[in-house]
Amino acid sequence: MNVSELKNKFSLDGILDITEVHSSFPLIKINNQYASAVISLYGGQVLSYTKHEADELLFLSDKAFYEVGKAIKGGIPICWPWFGADPEGKGRSAHGFARNSLWNLDSTEQTASGETKVVISLLSNETIKKQFPFEFKLSLKVVVGKDLGLELTTYNMDEESFDITQALHTYFAVDDVNSVAVLGLNGSEYLDKAMSNAGEENKTQNGNVIFDGEVDRIYLNVPSNLKIKQKDSVKSVEIKSTNNKAAVVWNPWKELCEKSADLKPDDYTRFVCVETANAADDVIKIMPSKKFSLRVVYSMG
Repeated sequence: MNVSELKNKFSLDGILDITEVHSSFPLIKINNQYASAVISLYGGQVLSYTKHEADELLFLSDKAFYEVGKAIKGGIPICWPWFGADPEGKGRSAHGFARNSLWNLDSTEQTASGETKVVISLLSNETIKKQFPFEFKLSLKVVVGKDLGLELTTYNMDEESFDITQALHTYFAVDDVNSVAVLGLNGSEYLDKAMSNAGEENKTQNGNVIFDGEVDRIYLNVPSNLKIKQKDSVKSVEIKSTNNKAAVVWNPWKELCEKSADLKPDDYTRFVCVETANAADDVIKIMPSKKFSLRVVYSMG
């Protein structure tokens, strides 16, 4: 469908409209009684969520690429059907293909309580089968209300089982990364993937996670509730997740940020990524005709 057809079928008067960056990048724009939000059909990616009379939840780079084949830097990219490097070493793109694909808009709904629900999906096709040779449907339900909720569901429509790893690679906007702490991971074991620490043994988190250099960690067996807190501020974000054993915490820091064509040199000071994930040894096997859902709710304090 083109944008005009999408508007005619899915717009909600005064609540939800559909526009575009250009023909390959339709945007769903929501403004209800609780919040405003933007969802890109390219990448199946929430780009913005702003609760009324509150700050923007998500970081989106001013230099983000809006080009077919490239990921949009910021918001909530979908890493699927693998997280990180190609698990089979075949040269396929890191973090899979969902974040570089154009998704379908399936439904929009305004609930009696004033929330807005959007369901989008990605289906197997001949191009995708060259990377992932299985029949599947990947569905993302986004609920925009006083909180932001996401439910990512994988349906196995094949005759064989398949394995996935995945992540909701959320970029949280912060005032200053130097004053941010991630709470809830004290005592958790993690894999340290930072370039400066590559090859080191597993470590155990001592206290809150703070940022004073590159951070790239996969935390294992994590609790369902985490919090991002900014020092000397009442602002906080609660992360409540379901069906994940892993969480990824990432910030590239100065050197890597300066090398990124889709980030400004000091953008690393403006975000932290805390990702709800099935990663590392948290591999999900989905049997034929079965499904698996990864869920998260973000609440702003």
